[in-house]
Amino acid sequence: MFGGGGGGLDSRKMQQMMKQMGIDIDELDAEEVIIKTADETLVFDSPDVQKMDAQGQETYNIVGSPRTEEASELSSGDADAGSDDDEIPQEDIETVADRAGVSEDEAREALEATDGMPLDAIEHLSE
Repeated sequence: MFGGGGGGLDSRKMQQMMKQMGIDIDELDAEEVIIKTADETLVFDSPDVQKMDAQGQETYNIVGSPRTEEASELSSGDADAGSDDDEIPQEDIETVADRAGVSEDEAREALEATDGMPLDAIEHLSE
């Protein structure tokens, strides 16, 4: 289909085609990647990570074998100090405050009013 002969595309031609289509791939020197779900945490130690930027949309490709941990094993070490705000992550508070241009207290109140949904909180503050 591509490239004529039986060998397909060589690496250089593939990179040229991707560049023409606005796709850029970078290798990241990642030490660890953590994926948290409600039930478990997947931890990739020394994974191969590629970041692909295709017309402004970033995609990450992770290659490696994760170890699995129960969700509660890491959460106790990652909890924000003094966080008594019904499990609203500090990162969400900071994101809402930054995007909506309000204080963290106002962002926290908006998140509480919207059941912890950052996009809804930003919209709530924009009204």
